[in-house]
Amino acid sequence: MIEKVDIDEKLKIIAEQLPEVMNAFSGLHSKVVKDGALSSRTKELIIVGIAVTLHCDYCLWKHVPETVKWRATRSEILEAVSTAILMAGGPAVAYGSVVVLEILDKLGI
Repeated sequence: MIEKVDIDEKLKIIAEQLPEVMNAFSGLHSKVVKDGALSSRTKELIIVGIAVTLHCDYCLWKHVPETVKWRATRSEILEAVSTAILMAGGPAVAYGSVVVLEILDKLGI
């Protein structure tokens, strides 16, 4: 597993060095995660499932806490992981059982 980093701090640094790109990305992120046909909470859970499928530790350290802010439960987060397991198989099992569980345990969820 990769070393845990302060992703928010790293995002600030890259935004200073790539302001146009990161402003565009931030705008896209804001548009996508806002409430629509799906709630922001549901979208964050989907992002967690995708992050497990893509094996993105950094994404998980950013988005699992976001789901918690939206009051997602451990069971709901792990159900999102289960969708990744369905779609990505064994590697998603590994990621869900190592990275996501570690994050949830550290958050006390």
